[in-house]
Parts: sequence; C-alpha cells; structure tokens
Amino acid sequence: MLQEFKNFIARGNVVDMAVGIIIGAAFTAIVNSLVADLINPIIGVVTGGLDFSNLFINLGAGDYPSLAAAKEAGAPVFAYGAFITAVINFLIIAFVVFLLVKLVNRVKDAAEKKEAAAPAGPSELDVLLEIRDALKK
Repeated sequence: MLQEFKNFIARGNVVDMAVGIIIGAAFTAIVNSLVADLINPIIGVVTGGLDFSNLFINLGAGDYPSLAAAKEAGAPVFAYGAFITAVINFLIIAFVVFLLVKLVNRVKDAAEKKEAAAPAGPSELDVLLEIRDALKK
C-alpha cells in the first residue's frame, strides 16, 4: 500500500496540482493587495470616497462608526462591503486566469504548428528497406 501511495504522489498531475495550489495561494495575496491597495482607492475616487470594505448594516443595537468597531463590540452586522470586495477579487482573479490560459494556449498552438512544419524524417520501414538493399549489394 505504501508503494501505491508513492506511485500516486510521483505522478505528474498530482505534483502539478500541488504546485498550482501553492502558486494560487501566493497569487491570492497579490490579487488581494491589488484590489485593496490599487483598485479600491480608484473606485473610491470615482464614487466620491466610498470604501466598499467598510460598508455594513448594523443588525443590533448601537451606532458604530466603522465595521471594525462594530465587530469589536460584538454587534451583529451585515457586511455587504466585504462581499463586494470579494466579488471584485474574484472577477480580477478570473480575468487574470483567463489571460494566462489564453497565453498558454497561444504558446502551445505555436509549438504544435512548429512541429507540424518540421519535415519528417524517414520512417522506420524506409530505413529498414535501405539497410536491406545495402546488404544485398
């Protein structure tokens, strides 16, 4: 059973998937920073200083100036701004993955065209026939 597990782990697709997950986790941090530090401020300027991440509806008693203050007080909140930020993150990640897949497909197609354009050498049968004819002489 241990040998089967080693064979399973050694397969290329399992290792490729693990690498993809690790890179995806690191890429998530980059996208979160892109959204929080670059895109949200631009959206805030366009919408007149609106910060999506701080938008919430207090479902309990009391008045809180920010989402952090409401959460610290333990108030139940409907944090729809965080949801909007998550949707923006998703759309950006989906778009970047789309561009990466498109780039990989373009490179793959170019490599396949290059292989198709390369002249094929003699077949195994042709080589054997040449050897046979040379031996007859």
